[in-house]
Amino acid sequence: MKQQLKNKWIYRIPLRAFAVIGVLLSMIGIMAFVINDSNGAKVDSGSPLPVVKKDSVASVKAFKQVYTVLMSSRCMNCHPSGDVPLQGDDNHLHTMLPKRGIDGKGVYAMKCSNCHQPTNTPGLHTPPGNPNWHLPPADMKMVFQGRTPRQLAKQLIDPKQNGHKDMKKLIAHADDGLVLAAWNPGEGRKLPPMSHAAFKKAWVTWLTTGAYAPRGK
Repeated sequence: MKQQLKNKWIYRIPLRAFAVIGVLLSMIGIMAFVINDSNGAKVDSGSPLPVVKKDSVASVKAFKQVYTVLMSSRCMNCHPSGDVPLQGDDNHLHTMLPKRGIDGKGVYAMKCSNCHQPTNTPGLHTPPGNPNWHLPPADMKMVFQGRTPRQLAKQLIDPKQNGHKDMKKLIAHADDGLVLAAWNPGEGRKLPPMSHAAFKKAWVTWLTTGAYAPRGK
């Protein structure tokens, strides 16, 4: 009987060893997912998302497409450098001069939801709508206005500036309700320079090929 038990352990040990090695290799693969900018700086994503293949040329090319959308009025108007949202295709200060507020939803009686209803108000140049209309909060303003491509790329992948989003959440953010609202802005407003499908493809390509930041300032 002792000899039989001994033989069982002899055959079971290698199987357990292989299982442990497999788990360790998987953990190493997940932890190794790191994103580089064009100067070699590293940002650990903390998410088990595969990098298709590190390719700085493809990554920067994709981000330049992303940048055209983020700099369009549909995006930048809600990502101003100040605490008053921008308005119109010419990015002028909102005529009602509402303020950001702590949570990004306005202050006192000047709440965003007072005019921006859950859906677009019918008519030319009437307030666009969304159930969660707001600016980024005061403690994480996510400014687009005035940012160079390099500055914006580095800001977008910095959890301390992007709403604590890792790579998985950044990819999912492409389908956020307010992001989608840019392609349904209401009558009389210019759409972003590419379709949402094309934008999302460029966004995901940028992230999964290394999230490289364009060179420059």
